[in-house]
Amino acid sequence: MTSEVYSNNVSFTYEQADELSLINTMLSIPSGQCVVLCGASGCGKTTYSRIVNGLIPQFFHGEFSGEQHTCGIDTAAEPIDKLTPLVGSVFQNPKTQYFNAKVIDELAFPAENMGLSPEEINHRIAEIAQRFNIEPLLQRSIFHLSGGQKQRIALAAASMLSPRLLVLDEPTSNLDTVAITEMRELVAQLKASGITIVIAEHRLAWLNGIADRYIIFDSGHIAHEYEADEFLALSPGCIAAMGMRALDLQPYRQRIKALESLTDVKKTSASDINDSGSASTQHDDATATHLGSSPLLSTHDLVIGYRGRDGFSRSIPDIDLYPGQIIGLMGHNGCGKTTLVRTLTGLIKPASGTVLLNGKPTKPRALTRAGFLVMQDVNYQLFSDSVREELLLGLDESDPAIIKRCDQVLEDLDLTRFADRHPMSLSGGQKQRVAIGSALMCGKDLIILDEPTSGLDRYHMEQVGELLRQLAEQGKTVLVVTHDEELAAGWCTTIINLEHNGSTSKPNS
Repeated sequence: MTSEVYSNNVSFTYEQADELSLINTMLSIPSGQCVVLCGASGCGKTTYSRIVNGLIPQFFHGEFSGEQHTCGIDTAAEPIDKLTPLVGSVFQNPKTQYFNAKVIDELAFPAENMGLSPEEINHRIAEIAQRFNIEPLLQRSIFHLSGGQKQRIALAAASMLSPRLLVLDEPTSNLDTVAITEMRELVAQLKASGITIVIAEHRLAWLNGIADRYIIFDSGHIAHEYEADEFLALSPGCIAAMGMRALDLQPYRQRIKALESLTDVKKTSASDINDSGSASTQHDDATATHLGSSPLLSTHDLVIGYRGRDGFSRSIPDIDLYPGQIIGLMGHNGCGKTTLVRTLTGLIKPASGTVLLNGKPTKPRALTRAGFLVMQDVNYQLFSDSVREELLLGLDESDPAIIKRCDQVLEDLDLTRFADRHPMSLSGGQKQRVAIGSALMCGKDLIILDEPTSGLDRYHMEQVGELLRQLAEQGKTVLVVTHDEELAAGWCTTIINLEHNGSTSKPNS
């Protein structure tokens, strides 16, 4: 069996980086295999995926050495356009690979570049749309899709040229449970058709039964290689010790179901929480402390949404958000979670209804002053030239107490060694932690995080969970939009599932 991917002593150092990102990597991936690259954030997974698809050294500059052949092509010697019809890629942030505003145009784009006829392009679009179940999205604007929908469109576009190899970087980072199940079915179909698949991934449970091999990276090295049966036989403790995410999510899902029953915190006593066993004991006391307090933020008859061709509106059940809570906001992609949190932070006006701050009806400007939102795509909110400056943005840098707090936040988030780096030079998971650091520094009473553990490994997911707990103990109100079942089950004190509450409709344009 020929190898679609052959790496011989491959090393790479990014331009202006202080150390090697990939060191003497040797790996062979036969045709038709599904191989999972895993390891802690920054371990070299994404760098290796960029070498496999030819982006390194063609687009990402630095010092490359070794021998890399992908689909029989020497990626360092041959122009990348030779790989275009052979390799499809989905990046961790799919927005960075879009060229068009409309979904159907994005699907057509790679086929048009290859000079295919209009008839063939339309045939492929229809086939791909049916296979990926995206027919209702074809006429939509990409800018109005949810994060998960954008990721599905990116995978569909990457499949338009019928590639021999697919390289996927964190393909489920923004997907809900249903969408992950659909992704699993798609990847299984693609593998069954003979396509070789390389996946860099933290969430591992969905790949059980699909992956043939697991490659564990550590500090730029391949630390371990496992056949699927060997890897799946490892104990949960061994998986956790390597920093890997859980292989079985059933215990987490049972806990989430129990947490959903605690959504009406006003009617829940501390003993109810403790007796239920559904909330983690490490933050039960913090929750109980604030059960008798007044809500920081409430909604009454709230309808959220926006107008236009792709607009929608959704009725939201009345919500009370209390100090000391960590509230998980869950539900399927596109159900309105991000629109709701943007409304609660004053970035979008309510379609109707009322948002109350400390019991009083309030306007969007006051909500913006009261809350801090860590966006799903943190690239929109990183402005400074260094990580330290980002955390100190808008604060008094002459105040020793603020500098001390900044140093502590950098340490807590494992960012001290990146303090002088430009935020945009960091990995996706590292950027996420910088934005969370800004939230910790802001001192506001309402902290809202939209998918804060997207692209994070187990260690940094738990680190974020611990920081959420600290915020709750300080009396902050913490609202977390998440599809991460491990985070929700382990750290949230209650769950609001929009999929089970409220109603959705299309407004008049």
